[in-house]
Amino acid sequence: MVGKVAKLVLAALPQNQISRLAGKMARSKFSKKLVKGYASHFKIDVTEAEKNIEEYEHVTDFFTRKLKKGMRKVDSSPRTIVSPVDGTISEFGSIHNDTLIQAKGIDYRVTQLVGNSKMAERFKDGMFITIYLSPSDYHRIHTPLAGKGVSYSYIPGRLFPVNQIGVKNVKGLFARNERLITYLETEAGLVAMVKVGAFIVGSVKVNYHNEVTTNPSHGIPISREITPVPSYAKGDEIGWFEFGSTVILLFEKDKMNLLPGLVAGQKVRMGEGIGTI
Repeated sequence: MVGKVAKLVLAALPQNQISRLAGKMARSKFSKKLVKGYASHFKIDVTEAEKNIEEYEHVTDFFTRKLKKGMRKVDSSPRTIVSPVDGTISEFGSIHNDTLIQAKGIDYRVTQLVGNSKMAERFKDGMFITIYLSPSDYHRIHTPLAGKGVSYSYIPGRLFPVNQIGVKNVKGLFARNERLITYLETEAGLVAMVKVGAFIVGSVKVNYHNEVTTNPSHGIPISREITPVPSYAKGDEIGWFEFGSTVILLFEKDKMNLLPGLVAGQKVRMGEGIGTI
């Protein structure tokens, strides 16, 4: 009964409009007064931040903060694949044909997730890992491997919460929410970095294109090559979330192995190993 009520409430909310309004408020000068309270409430280690907390102009400025140099060590082993973000591992494992796991008893399809059957075919029977970023996490997104950014896709959609309430109650959640997908050519083949928008997420940004973002007022699907083609070292920044969300990594068949010992619910930091080529 609780699950049904949650589904109805989540579906009825004007998620995109509320999220745009929340983003506007979080970028307002007034919200500067809330930065310290936000950091305290979510127990954020402000000593890691690049700037003193008083220097942040508003909540979004603090939320998208960079870290001081050396705060995250990137595993330098050439065959190690690293976590692109700070967060919690939600699910991981094999992609069975075109199907992967959202949560226990809930599956969805890669074709729906990436919105392109040709690209989805590249990941048939491959591997995936889903990492959730909470409001307390560092929200810059980095590359899991060295490689070249070859293309991207923006897929408009809903903005259901990606916390446990949303994941357990909204079937196909990640394939229904807005997504911004970056495709990297790496030593492990093609890697898809699926950045999933969520409720109250003002936008998802990438540094290879200033005008690409999620949750515009009139979003239309976009799929384009990235020109000029950017080259990334492992651990290079590729974008950021404006409020918490989820990253899903997709790998081709027989191109990588997830590290043994990974468990759902495990906290990871950007730069820590999650797999090997």
